[in-house]
Amino acid sequence: MNAATPAAARRDALPERYQSYRHVWVFVELERGTVHPVSFELLGEGRKLADALGVELAGVVLGPQSTATADAVAAAFHYGADRVYLGEHPALANYRNEPFTRALAEFVETYQPEILLLGATTLGRDLAGAVATTLKTGLTADCTELAIDGERSMAATRPTFGGSLLCTIHTRGVRPQMATVRPRVMAMPEPDPSRTGSVVRHELRIAETDIITKVLDFVPDVRTDDVNLAYADVVVAGGMGLRAAENFGLVRELAAVLGGDWGCSRPVVQKGWLPAERQIGQTGKTIRPRLYIAAGIKGAIQHRVGVEGADLIVAINTDPAAPIFDFAHLGVVADALEVLPALTDAVRRRLGVPAPTG
Repeated sequence: MNAATPAAARRDALPERYQSYRHVWVFVELERGTVHPVSFELLGEGRKLADALGVELAGVVLGPQSTATADAVAAAFHYGADRVYLGEHPALANYRNEPFTRALAEFVETYQPEILLLGATTLGRDLAGAVATTLKTGLTADCTELAIDGERSMAATRPTFGGSLLCTIHTRGVRPQMATVRPRVMAMPEPDPSRTGSVVRHELRIAETDIITKVLDFVPDVRTDDVNLAYADVVVAGGMGLRAAENFGLVRELAAVLGGDWGCSRPVVQKGWLPAERQIGQTGKTIRPRLYIAAGIKGAIQHRVGVEGADLIVAINTDPAAPIFDFAHLGVVADALEVLPALTDAVRRRLGVPAPTG
């Protein structure tokens, strides 16, 4: 008789109630009629996990019966899902923790996925923690890498100890294995409009009268569009090497002539020079631009995991031993206060953009 394979042994070691858990699920975040792009990024990553396990990839769509919900179902197929679990109910018209937690937990308990992924957005973080608590399972938050090990366990990697180290976490004895991933950490897959699949409609046991919270009104954040770091094609950022808050005008000027956005490293925010929404890194914004210029940034691990998805990283630093040179594609050992204005002037001349007057 042949010995059991490690994967089979690991599954046999699970409590009996979890033996039937299969497939990879991605929660498709739909808020105010729009699917958050992180859902498509997770479907791309979920496809890899499902293929490694030899199982299906499914999307989970929760919302009211509407055109937007139907569009979210179709989009899930386009981005890689084999199946979509659909829960439609008027109580899901606006996000509230209680009905969404009940709904998603009910889906999991009924259809038993092996892995459940959510975006580490404001909504996703709130929902993931509540669902994991309800299901009494493990949750690894803010992951930067997901993989399947030789024992059929999801290996979820995330920064720890203030971003100074990376650790890999396994959820061994319970299911589903849950993880959240921040927007722009995973690559956006190419959609295939010809893809389709099966839809499982589930009648949810939710009563509006049992839900304590009520949505009275929606007031949009007037500052929402001020910072678009996560989806900018070009990002210029500065660190403590710029030496003073007023010198960040050089970062903004270069970003402006390149048609991009601008940001900073964590120590700059901690110093009080710039607001938190401009912070780039694991504890700030994760970016995947075509071009990232880092001026006077040392490049600690928490910054690295927030920028290493960029197509081209250009680092400017006076210290030739700075960690950022370990992962930058191009490095300039020089004072950023001298390089930034020179680079801005060169771009202006190349593009024929006149320098500001006054």
